[in-house]
Amino acid sequence: MTQRLLVPAPAKLNLYLRVVGKRADGYHELDSLVAFTALGDIVGAEPAEDIRLTVDGPFAGALAATGTPEDNLVLRAARALADLTGRRTGAWLTLTKNLPVASGIGGGSTDAAAALHALMGVWRVDPTPDALHALALRLGADVPVCLAGKPCRMQGIGERLTGLAALPAAPVLLVNPGSALATKAVFGARTGAFSAPLEDLPPLADTASLAALVARGGNDLEAPARALLPAIGDVLAMLRAAPGCRVAAMSGSGATCFGLFDQRESAALAEGYLRAARPGWWVAATRLAGTAPG
Repeated sequence: MTQRLLVPAPAKLNLYLRVVGKRADGYHELDSLVAFTALGDIVGAEPAEDIRLTVDGPFAGALAATGTPEDNLVLRAARALADLTGRRTGAWLTLTKNLPVASGIGGGSTDAAAALHALMGVWRVDPTPDALHALALRLGADVPVCLAGKPCRMQGIGERLTGLAALPAAPVLLVNPGSALATKAVFGARTGAFSAPLEDLPPLADTASLAALVARGGNDLEAPARALLPAIGDVLAMLRAAPGCRVAAMSGSGATCFGLFDQRESAALAEGYLRAARPGWWVAATRLAGTAPG
């Protein structure tokens, strides 16, 4: 029987994001609290003679328009893992693209991380943690935290990860105004002084304490992202006006924003309202995943 593994590739949220410096090589240093949601893409893998990828799902077309198939991080991850482990057989990879492209929620990075997990199972390879971490970082700054797949404080350029105790499984509403936003352009538009990293994070036992940290930490990329795409301001305003929304912020370099809610019912009502009011937007209610109930 052909072995086929399906691995979730959850959306990544930067609950806060502070740009704290810039290295000589041009990479920015960050301080961010990263969490994941129950919603995401799905990566499948099964043995094959060569390495190939099939993409489907609602955002497959948008992904195809962003570059050649060879640029896809899933394929790059597969080839890098094969090189690392000396694997000579291939794999047929599938990607169900449910998340919008270039949207600040780690789509490519979380897909690459899921592909690595799937292929390690299908190929039955087990690289050392250090080698796997280095491979992930070469693929992209967000790939290591996506590979960890749990709430982490992410620092440096993405290589320094500190795992956190489980976060509350807060209801989340994700909203994207329907426009892709290039990370490089957003960082290029950032001006002003760098921020200081936050002090040691407080206990985050409930949605209220988590929302307070989101508000305190902020997102240093919001202002340049809004300058490039003013619709982000409309998204944030509508989220903040939604009944039951404790806090709203932009994730990563945008343009996806999120609202944390006290109740699933409130998030669902806001989802229905925003879908009707702004039919061109992508709106999805979910929850924080890899977390504690309550």
